[in-house]
This record gives sequence, structure tokens and C-alpha cells, in this order.
Amino acid sequence: MQEALQKRCGPGTAAYKEAVRRLDSGEGVVDDGCRYLVYISYRGLGNRMLAITSSFLYAVLTERVLLVDGGSDAADLFCEPFPGTTWLLPRPGWFSFSPLRRLQGYLGGSKQSLGDMLRSGAVAVSADGNVSWSAPPRPPPYLYLHLSGGSGYGFHEKLFFCGAHQRLLGEVPWLFMWTDNYIVPGLFLTPPFTGELEAMFPEKDAVFHHLGRYLFHPTNPVWHAVTSYYRSTLAGSAQRVGVQIRVFHKEQPPQAVLEQVLSCVRGERLLPETTTAGGNASGTPSHAVLVTSLSSWYYERIRDEYGGRVAGGVHQPSHEGRQRWRDAAHDMRALSEMYLLSMCDVLVTSGYSTFGYVAQGLAWRRPCVMPRAPMWSDDWREGLDPRDMPCRRAASVEPCFHSPSAYDCAAGRDVDLDKVTPYIRRCVDVKCGIKLVNASSSQW
Repeated sequence: MQEALQKRCGPGTAAYKEAVRRLDSGEGVVDDGCRYLVYISYRGLGNRMLAITSSFLYAVLTERVLLVDGGSDAADLFCEPFPGTTWLLPRPGWFSFSPLRRLQGYLGGSKQSLGDMLRSGAVAVSADGNVSWSAPPRPPPYLYLHLSGGSGYGFHEKLFFCGAHQRLLGEVPWLFMWTDNYIVPGLFLTPPFTGELEAMFPEKDAVFHHLGRYLFHPTNPVWHAVTSYYRSTLAGSAQRVGVQIRVFHKEQPPQAVLEQVLSCVRGERLLPETTTAGGNASGTPSHAVLVTSLSSWYYERIRDEYGGRVAGGVHQPSHEGRQRWRDAAHDMRALSEMYLLSMCDVLVTSGYSTFGYVAQGLAWRRPCVMPRAPMWSDDWREGLDPRDMPCRRAASVEPCFHSPSAYDCAAGRDVDLDKVTPYIRRCVDVKCGIKLVNASSSQW
């Protein structure tokens, strides 16, 4: 159904041309069955993949065409997921005044945003909770949704997750979504979507796994890099251990990070502690280690520690030094390493890291998560206790939604999110975050 909608209303069709014309002219709604959700590309590749997945699911639930403002490198990374059409947003010309030309300029306080319309009274909320357009008394041609954690993401923006507001958004032909989050758990808690999502995903911890494998098909150059590296370094090992190291605070001592990694590996008994690199009875190397990090320093020390103990060796595909946003070559290497991690049998990941979330979701493996201080904190030690375990097993393979809304729209108050339903739990790495788990395996 979604593929048919994308093909009928997507770029290159008469319906799309007419929809863009009406958007640019500010004309009202036309009931032709074609409505659109534009995802605005934002932040690093891991964030973008989680956000695109969230946007796609929201588009399916609301019967909208998904268009990805993919930046300069989307076509270098992914094949088109929808047959006979494109999911990439065609950009207007340089001299166009189309709202589609200004996508990177919207902010949380934009007057075209849901949050600002609620604050200004352009969207009115009655005493009984009904929501309606008041100034003017008709839906706008487009609306901006600011769902990115941080500045500009406040109470009114989070009302996106209320049922009454969703019914109102259904009247708007074009929605522009700005997010760096995996908002899927929030959609499960949004009343108009709950029943359909519960039926759609009996296994709640497999949402990203299924959607990600449907949406993301690496281009031939990326897939060649994945398969060639895997065959040459990892394929011969019976047990592949993936270690994903991400450091958000440059003040954090590398030695402290290394000790955390090694303590986690030892505590979880992921690698042999004997000094002999053994194999199985047929001579196949038993273990291989894949390290992904922006720095080579950790790889070199892990290799020194375990290189003589694991017959499959310790490997690092690249070390970029720093993250580079919107750099096609950098992102192609990052994507290939996410897929290489997803081919490992066990994973050790860094808390807060969307890179790790993507790898564990594609693999459908619960990782051992090493805690990190919040990315926005001033001190790398914030919230960390040296007496705590170096890593904890994640409650599920699902990514964490870092910035959920705790507001119960019907009750008009905040609630404890991990007590609302058996399949929502707090994340082990982000105290304020939530994630999907299988209800049968939870401790609810």
C-alpha cells in the first residue's frame, strides 16, 4: 500500500507537480489522496537513519508519501527502497520561494511550527481537549514539526504525541519533520496509532530490525566494502566480537575508556583469557574482534591485549580521527562499519551512540552497553559511578528514544513512562529515554 502511494503521488507524477504548485502558492487542501511528509536531514549518519526509520513509520500510519531531504550524500549511501519512484526530495531552483527551499532554516520557534502555533493561539485547545485551527480557521498548506531533542523542543512541541493534535495534523497537506531521534516508542504511546502498531509488530523489539532492513539497502560501493572486508578478516571465525567505541567528551581520559572496554569484555567473558590463540577441532579460528572507533589508539591497545589470544585477530577498518557531517566518503565508511558490526555475534557498544543503535538493530542482537555521560553535560563523569559495572546488557535490541514526552494528554499530567505499558522500558544508557521491549520478557 505504501509503495503504491509513493509511486502514485511521488516525484515525477502529475499529482506531485500539482501538490508542489499548491504548496508554493499557499492554496488550500485538495482531496486527491496525496499528502506528504518531508524528513529534513539532520546530524550524523546514525541519527539520520534512526530518524528516517521513524519518519517512514509515521508516514505509513498517516498515509503520507515519505520524501527525504537527503543532503548531498544520500544517493551515495542507499539504493531507492520504493520501486518505480524516488524517495529523495527534488530541490527547487535557487531563485524559488517555495517552502521546500528553506527546509534547513526552520527552528523550534518558527511561526510555521506546531509548537509556535499552539503558543500563539493559531491552534486552539478547548476545555474538553479538542484542538482546532483558529487563526485562520483552516489548515495551513504546510506545518513544521520540531522533534529534535535540545533547544526549541519543549512542552508544546511534544504535544505532537497527543491524539487530538494528530487528528488536526491529518488535515495538513505537507508536514516537514526535523528530528535526530528514534521517535518510534513515542508513536506506540500515541493513542491513534497504538492499536495498529501493536498488531503490526507482535515482537516489539524487532521494529527497527524489520523497518531498517526494508528501507536501507547500501549502494554497490558500500556493499562491496562490507563484503570484501568481512571475507578477508572475519568470515573464518566462529565467534565475532564487535566493539564500538564512541567518546563524546574529549576530556575523558583514553585510558579510562580502554579500561572500561577491557573490563566489560572480561566481565562478560566475551574473549578467551588464556595466552594461547586456539581454534576448534577443524582448525577454524574461534574468535575475531572488530573494533570501530574514530581513533586508532583503542584498537592498538586491544590488539596488544588480545592479539595473541584470538586466532582470528583484532581488526579496525578505519580511523577517521573525527566525525565529518555530510562528507560522502566518510559516511560511506561509517555505513560499511555499521553493517560489519551487525555481522558480529556479540556486541559491545557505547551509551548514547546512534551508530551503535543502528548496528545492534540491524543485527537484532542485544549489546553490552558501556555507560557514557550525557553528550550535553560539561563533565564526562556526570552520572557515572566508578563502582558501577563497566557495561550492562540492553533490555532489547531496539534503539533508545532519547527525548520522549512524559505528558499524558488525556489525564493532563506527566506520568512514569515505564509504567504505562509492559513493552516500554527505560534505557540502560539514557536515564530519561525509553525503548521498546518484548512484554513477555520484561519485569513489568
